[in-house]
Amino acid sequence: MSLELYNEEEVLRGCQQENRRYQEILYRRFAPKMYGICLSYAGDRPLAQDMLQEAFIKVFRSIKDFRGDGSLEGWVRRIVVRTAIDHLRQRQSLDKLETEEFYSESHTQNEALPNLQMGEMISRINKLPDGARVVFNLFAVEGYTHREIAEELNISEGTSKSQYNRARNLLKGWLGKVD
Repeated sequence: MSLELYNEEEVLRGCQQENRRYQEILYRRFAPKMYGICLSYAGDRPLAQDMLQEAFIKVFRSIKDFRGDGSLEGWVRRIVVRTAIDHLRQRQSLDKLETEEFYSESHTQNEALPNLQMGEMISRINKLPDGARVVFNLFAVEGYTHREIAEELNISEGTSKSQYNRARNLLKGWLGKVD
């Protein structure tokens, strides 16, 4: 089945009518990229696969609510990110964030580590502690502000900033790029 034969509007309508064929097309079109997002939050493949499956169940259950404000991919991505966060919250990985303030808020900068191979960066991000990995992904990859992260994760802005710094400093140290 060639995914290019179907335009996004047609796939959306088919999914809203609960047509399995169009659901499969939507899944095949977005799953590889969304799996990468899940993997960046989960840190391991089995958990990422669980997150992806749960996210697409939510996508198909709520696709009738999609109104076209923004891209379909962006809408799916938001569901995937929130599902990943919810999944980690259920595992109580994020509850520890409030007590894990390691670095000063004043050193937070919105910059990605320069000149890295994508595979190497993803591998290193996956090795971060859960809290630091989630905040790093939300801030550096998804573009959330620290205020938005704090609201989403039910933590303080300072904790978000310190976790981001923790992730950034660990990554720089692992890659031999310490200031």
